Parts: sequence; structure tokens; C-alpha cells
Amino acid sequence: MKFLSFRHNEQTSYGVKVKREEAAWDLKKVFADFAEGDFHPKTLLNGLQQNQILDFQEQVRKAVVAAEDSGRAEEYKVAFTDIEFLPPVTPTNNVIAFGRNYQDHASELNHEVQRLYVFTKAASSLTGDNSVIPNHKDITDQLDYEGELGIVIGKSGEKIPKALALDYVYGYTIINDITDRKAQNEQDQAFLSKSLTGGCPVGPYIVTKDELPTPEDVNIVTKVNNEIRQDGNTGEMILKIDELIEEISKYVALHPGDIIATGTPAGVGAGMTPPKFLQPGDEVKVTIDNIGTLTNFISEK
Repeated sequence: MKFLSFRHNEQTSYGVKVKREEAAWDLKKVFADFAEGDFHPKTLLNGLQQNQILDFQEQVRKAVVAAEDSGRAEEYKVAFTDIEFLPPVTPTNNVIAFGRNYQDHASELNHEVQRLYVFTKAASSLTGDNSVIPNHKDITDQLDYEGELGIVIGKSGEKIPKALALDYVYGYTIINDITDRKAQNEQDQAFLSKSLTGGCPVGPYIVTKDELPTPEDVNIVTKVNNEIRQDGNTGEMILKIDELIEEISKYVALHPGDIIATGTPAGVGAGMTPPKFLQPGDEVKVTIDNIGTLTNFISEK
């Protein structure tokens, strides 16, 4: 399944992509009429939080089948052309991100990879597919992109052993780790340079892990104005998904809806000669196999 959150007719909702259609089942409406018992999650995060009590995915499946069989299926669908995509889920914590997890990317920025490099991106930086990102020209002329695979956690846990780590994954998404390289180079920590407004585009979907069985062998391609800048594969990650979850959970409890950014391959603007930073009016697309394409635009004003 591909889950998403959206705004439609000035109301926020969430849904699951309709098979073979560019549309979503509006799950708030679907559950209101076809839920089993009192299962009426109002947001995707609520659904993930209840996943430990009821199988959220199975509840969605049953409710959607009932909507399809009702003879009124179209009443529960919304076309993608009529919605504003929002971040699929907004975690209760900041987004946890790993840097220097691809050797070639670390090398292009002359970074060492011997140490674990972890930072967070403020939840306030989250934005959705097709959104316009402020150009932040008032503070920087070195705005950069980083296409990444994102992990979405499905159940709570801490001190999770590597052998069980994948049991805690609900699905995967796309992240563009927008970065102010000027601030990153001037400051001792990455929080501010990574948490600009609009600095964490996520989406367009969360793809459940059953539909992405080989997340460590998918291509990541980032294009700026249709020019390929990054062309990598998650197989290049230094720390794998189970190792990332094990390492984080030694220190931080994980919860449903938490998002982990797994690092970016080579090809960022700062690593080019000469550097090619994002400019007002630029279009940035990050595509990951079997998830989709996350598209954003840099504001012209």
C-alpha cells in the first residue's frame, strides 16, 4: 500500500493510493462509514500508533473493500489533481538523520566517515510533494539538495537488536535533506543548517515494507531542472537499515511515525566543480524505485 496525507477542500485528511488510478481513498471518510468497531483514526500517525493494537494495514484493506463494494466507491476517492500533498506523517519527534553514510558523498565533501554522524531536522521543516521551498536568500546563497531513502517506524521500541530491527519498520518514503551549506560549514552542529523552513520535503507516499522487499537495492536519482545530479543506489550505504535502527535505539526510544533519513549518495551541489547550489525557480525531483518521485520548487521570491 502507498499511504499519503493531503488537504482537500480546505480539510486535512489521509488516504491510500487507489490501484491503477491517480487518486486516493479518503480514509477518514472510508473509516467513518465502513470501520470495524470504533477504529476511526483521524490521521495516518493515529493509525500507526494503533497498529500495535490492531493491524492497521488489514483494517484499511477491509474498509476499502467495503467501500468498493458499496456501489458508491467514487464518493470516497479524491483525485491527485484536486489535493495538496502534505508530509505523509508528522512524527512526534524531530526527523532523525544520518550523514556520511555513503562513502562517495563523504569523499566529495572531504568528510571523514570513521565516526557516526547523526543529527535531527526539526519537525517544523517538514513539507510535502509539489510544495514551494523558500529560497532563504536572506541568510544563504548555498542552498543544497540531498535525495535520501526514509524509514518510517511502525512500533515503539528501544535497545532494538539488529536481528529484530526490520520488525519495527512500517514502510519507506523519500526525503530531500535540504541543507544550508554556509551554515553547515560555519557551525559545529547541523541542526540549524538542516532545519530551514521547507528544508525537509517528504513523500509523496509511505510505501509499506511488503511492497519494497529490497530497500537496500533501490536506485536514488535526483534531478535539478531535469539535469541528473545524483544517481546512486541504497546498496552503497555504509550502515544498513538494521544497523541504523539498532544504533539509534541504543540511545533514543523509537515510536510509530518516527522518520529516519538514511544518508545521501554522491552528486550534491556542494561537491561539484564549481559548486552548483539551488537557485530561485529551480525544480528538484528525487526518484526512488517503487516509491515514486518527490518534486519541489525553490521560491522565486
